[in-house]
Amino acid sequence: MKSDIVESFSQMVKDKKMDRDVLESIIKDVFGMMIKKKYGQNSNFDVIVNMDKGDIEMYLFKKVVENVEDPETEIDPETALDKSGEELAAGDDYVEVLDFISFGRRHIVNLKQNLNQKIREIEKEIVYNDYKDMGGEIIVGEIYQMKPNYILLIHNSHEVIFPKNEQIPKERYKKGESIRVYIKEVQKKPSGPPLIVVSRACDEFLKKLFELEIPEIYDGIIEIKGIAREPGERAKVAVTSYDDRIDAVGACVGMKGIRIHSIVRELCNENIDVINYSEDIALYIARALAPAKLKDIYLDKVNKFAKIIADEDQISLIIGKNGQNIKLASKLTGYEIDVERKDGTPKEESTNGEEAVTEEDSAASSDEK
Repeated sequence: MKSDIVESFSQMVKDKKMDRDVLESIIKDVFGMMIKKKYGQNSNFDVIVNMDKGDIEMYLFKKVVENVEDPETEIDPETALDKSGEELAAGDDYVEVLDFISFGRRHIVNLKQNLNQKIREIEKEIVYNDYKDMGGEIIVGEIYQMKPNYILLIHNSHEVIFPKNEQIPKERYKKGESIRVYIKEVQKKPSGPPLIVVSRACDEFLKKLFELEIPEIYDGIIEIKGIAREPGERAKVAVTSYDDRIDAVGACVGMKGIRIHSIVRELCNENIDVINYSEDIALYIARALAPAKLKDIYLDKVNKFAKIIADEDQISLIIGKNGQNIKLASKLTGYEIDVERKDGTPKEESTNGEEAVTEEDSAASSDEK
């Protein structure tokens, strides 16, 4: 029985990456609990575990005294002689080799339960630490269960939660297919395995895809300075190069767009604008609003507010479909952006989440006047 326990635990070392010393400590602790339950909380004992030989040895120590006051730690010479066959005098040390079978069925059942509980706790800790170390990385999971508010993925035999709000809205998922996801969060739970939350909708997923597809970003030659994204629709990525010989935007797009196209395909054909970052905030905003051409920009750097002046034919480009372009530019630059016609007439305000006014609306309003 003892060797079976050690052998099964030794297999766990191989299968579940458990540390041998930690596992040995667990066995000692659990066997120690069993000894205390039978021989008392103050009993002196030693548990020796040999993981290589698959053996567990248990020893109980007592002091030989003429008059026993504490049965847990003391023994009289007569009882010592009866148990060990040795004649011991007061002051000698008594050592008893404990037989595993002698503990009885109840103690052995408790031992197994305690071992299983300890193992589950260690397994939870190992899984938590593994995925905590993988936080911020992309993994490939297999869809095995689809719920209204989330999808369950399997990765390395562990369940991974893919919430609805972390999914790309227009993507369609199928049970059994494999998808790439970003490890966004790992949490410990009071009971059960840790909660592993993944995403395809977060900005970090896009950033990681750039790192994987573009060696210059991975090597630190090009840095991503900012990302603004509406998952599955459109994204803006600001980049800068620390090597004058390398064009940051060109490196990200790649020859004939091959690099950026692989990212676009991964993101369900999400349109990605790559722009050069600039410390000049006016230039940065102008680039963020591309392809629109601006006449002028008035900045309030204290309140992070920008007023854009542009020709009438550029207004729709600045705003973009459903206000998408101006919202993403605002998010990317950190500035609230308002747009006015060249004649000074306000066109719309979209960065506060208000509905954008279309050119048709404006024309109708002019006709009424």
